[in-house]
Amino acid sequence: MLVGALCLAVALAAAAQSGAILLNGAGATFPNPIYSKWFDVYKQKHPNIQINYQSLGSGAGIRQVIAGTVDFGASDGPMKDEQVSQVKGGVLHFPTVLGSVVPIYNVPGVTGELNFTQAALAGIYLGKITKWNDSEIAKPNPGVKLPADDIIVVHRADGSGTTYIFVDFLCKASKDWQTQVGRDVSVKWPVGLGGKGNEGVSGLVKQTPGSIGYVELIYALQNNLSYGRVQNHDGQFVKADLNTTTAAAAGTAKGMPEDFRVSITDAPGKSSYPISSFTWLLIPTTITDAAKRDAIKDFLKWMLVDGQSFTKDLGYAPLPTEVVKQEQKAIAKIH
Repeated sequence: MLVGALCLAVALAAAAQSGAILLNGAGATFPNPIYSKWFDVYKQKHPNIQINYQSLGSGAGIRQVIAGTVDFGASDGPMKDEQVSQVKGGVLHFPTVLGSVVPIYNVPGVTGELNFTQAALAGIYLGKITKWNDSEIAKPNPGVKLPADDIIVVHRADGSGTTYIFVDFLCKASKDWQTQVGRDVSVKWPVGLGGKGNEGVSGLVKQTPGSIGYVELIYALQNNLSYGRVQNHDGQFVKADLNTTTAAAAGTAKGMPEDFRVSITDAPGKSSYPISSFTWLLIPTTITDAAKRDAIKDFLKWMLVDGQSFTKDLGYAPLPTEVVKQEQKAIAKIH
């Protein structure tokens, strides 16, 4: 035991002398691929800085930031006012990339892309639309032979930023959803089966004929999952991709609130995909460790410029230029 303790003490002393800095973060699963890439590339440029990130979900990221057990968190849904008030010294939201949530389905005999009205998605998840050949689904899909099978609804069983984005959209699509269910990383679902993570949802949809679920676009792309077009604010049926996700943020860029907590679901514009969102890093406003504070601020500066060049290759949409400029100014608030 004495030898082990001595070795640990020597290792810690060596790390201190070398100026090594360890940053720990946790949160959203959606941006994990791009965050992993960023942290790896950044370490190559700054060998003395190690950034460890646990992909546990947005809910866990928010809880750990409030508890002060991590140096930073990550979430696909912004923190609520009461959550922000619980962080000692305050917390800042920094948008990092843009992403989308898409409806996936397993309908016997249907292989092409289906069009989903906003009323259809809300009705399905409220349990009011129960058959695949319901007129609300059939009307925007002329020529598609939809079966009279029951719709099996699949949703996330865990607290999830993906869920927050999806139900935020449903709140805007349906007054019934807004009043009966609401928006949060975890909600009381009116109907359906729960799957843990994107893997659980997609697995249930794959193995359950007649089912529908929702996953993040990057996950659907990486796993070759079929997903439908969704009716947007302007009444157009739009497929999620990098361009339509970027379009959803275009109108928000100039009117971005100072704290960056903004919703871009159901954004106006003919080419805007309606279930799109920013994802955020949650950075404490006050960081007492000067070395960690400087490292986090430098990483943010790098992420907003050099880091954005990695987004498209990994299936994400880059931040609008106006948002980047606003964030660069906001970094000065970290002290």
